[in-house]
Amino acid sequence: MVEALKTPVYRVAVLGGGSFGTALANIIAHNGHITYLWMRTAEQVSRCQSEGENSKYLPGYALDANLILTSDLAMSLSDADIVIIAIPSHSFRSVASAISPLLPASALVISTTKGLEGDGFTLMSEVLRQELPGHHIGVLSGPNFAKEIIQNQYTASVIASPVNEVRDILPKVLSSQTFRVYSNPDMFGVELGGALKNIYAVITGMAAAQGCGQNTLALILTRSLAEMSRFASKLGANPKTFLGLAGMGDLILTCTSDLSRNYRVGFALGQGASLEDALETIGGQVAEGINTLKIVNEKARELSVYMPLVRGLHAILFEGQDITLIVRGLMTGAAASDVEG
Repeated sequence: MVEALKTPVYRVAVLGGGSFGTALANIIAHNGHITYLWMRTAEQVSRCQSEGENSKYLPGYALDANLILTSDLAMSLSDADIVIIAIPSHSFRSVASAISPLLPASALVISTTKGLEGDGFTLMSEVLRQELPGHHIGVLSGPNFAKEIIQNQYTASVIASPVNEVRDILPKVLSSQTFRVYSNPDMFGVELGGALKNIYAVITGMAAAQGCGQNTLALILTRSLAEMSRFASKLGANPKTFLGLAGMGDLILTCTSDLSRNYRVGFALGQGASLEDALETIGGQVAEGINTLKIVNEKARELSVYMPLVRGLHAILFEGQDITLIVRGLMTGAAASDVEG
């Protein structure tokens, strides 16, 4: 149990053998904690063990010698103090449900997933509340490319939770000389920032492929931030959260780099690819922005929130609208204040 520990060493289970889960598990193991990285298949575990790296997602970067790889979910969760779930949104609930009978009662549970559940406007923290009642939960979000984390590029993230214990323990477990973790009690706002920015990364990728310049990029980024803040405020989040790492920081990173899967999908779309072909450019990985776009567009309609960028992208991808007409409409739409609130 966390409360009974007499040393700063924790038992940590990271669920998800993708790039971000691997990068986090590597940091935690290097920090001296007993760390399990759960992967879905024994074949993936065997390959990573024999190669000493996760060649599918982070080729060329050695796994820490103390990191324990396993496909045995029960073993990874046994006596765990902290469980970090790094699973795509479409399978997040199934994993949360599967671990429910296996979790120690005192385990802290953290989501790193930047997306929304497909059957409604449900954040991953809400899924955790539903599937794991009684557990203290939190979310980790920020401008974090896994490839750069594992290269020891200076990086920062945010652990958000209404629970003091979560905000106190997780920075100690996750922080390293090159990875710093800040805290924020606004879990809802931090999680929304991580989910919403993926939509705008698709838009900036499309704009780049269309040859748009830096003026246009600045326009898209600032209006994206305004939309995110407007939408989140309507839902009860703190708009100031969007000025921090999980808002503006993550937005800038994801919308300006081809390391972003959502940006690459948008770039392919801007070059004329179909959505199906564009998704193939990321090699079977998940572009959360596409699923999030559908959900947020519907929620914005329901709440009567003005989100012209979201509305425009949805019209292009799912309603057969021409991109030129949508851009013209954005530039001639109803005038509004530059800075709101």
